[in-house]
Amino acid sequence: MAIKITDVCINCGACEPECPNGAIYANGDNWKISDKTTAHGTYTLTDGTTLDADASQPAVSNDYYYIVTEKCTECKGFHDEPQCASVCPVDCCVADMDHVETEETLLKKKSLLHV
Repeated sequence: MAIKITDVCINCGACEPECPNGAIYANGDNWKISDKTTAHGTYTLTDGTTLDADASQPAVSNDYYYIVTEKCTECKGFHDEPQCASVCPVDCCVADMDHVETEETLLKKKSLLHV
């Protein structure tokens, strides 16, 4: 499953540089699949939707830092635990029960983001 940032986020930004997939963005910032990944051109999301990996997408949250589910791999293939959760001073990086994924799926997502 992906990790999400809850509304108790204090916008400290400690999590953002720790994400190996560049899945964490500041409140209000637009995101791209290609940010901090090697993905470029047409990219297929896990739901089958395609988009341009280099195209800017609208912010998920305007109130606090957020994680782009399509880029979150829970740090599988990089670290033993999600790094955002390990550095968060208010424990607001938690499992996103709306996006439960197997380890195999997370590792496949990682391989698509880092060709």
